[in-house]
Amino acid sequence: MLSTITIVLAATTSLVSAIPTRTARDVPSVTDELTGVTHTVVAGRAGQLIFDPDNVVADIGDVIEWHYLPANHSVVQSTFDAPCLPLSDTSFFSGFFPIKEGQSDEVFQVVVKDDKPIWYYCAQGTHCSSGMLGAINQDFDSDKTLREFKELAKAAGPGVAPPEITGGERIPNPNPNSGV
Repeated sequence: MLSTITIVLAATTSLVSAIPTRTARDVPSVTDELTGVTHTVVAGRAGQLIFDPDNVVADIGDVIEWHYLPANHSVVQSTFDAPCLPLSDTSFFSGFFPIKEGQSDEVFQVVVKDDKPIWYYCAQGTHCSSGMLGAINQDFDSDKTLREFKELAKAAGPGVAPPEITGGERIPNPNPNSGV
């Protein structure tokens, strides 16, 4: 039994060390099969209230990584029908990134666990109702589109921030000279 645990931990450690954007855990509670693909999303590009890109197509095991530019942005998982409210207490929330100039020295990462659509928004003030929203794996055959999600948000009021960072990891920026 001990040798089986050692082999699993060795395999997990070598997988994690091959992908520098993940951090190793002593004993993983759930093993994520990572693909090695990281999708970068920029919050606040060119001083605008946008995520760029705002629509990502990702495989299970891909990492979504948000980079933050000035002003004060966050990312919160929501539902399509309630665009500026958190999905649940366990959905992802990055916390706020108050940036005055340049880019944050930290990023927020989430691993894609399934192929269901993921809807998200910025919880800073009226950023959500102003259109700072995004989607991962939108179902393009559905009437639940990113455009409709943004329309629903216009009437939603200010974004709501959960009480603590959850559902992802805040880590040092693995590429601080990227110029995003």
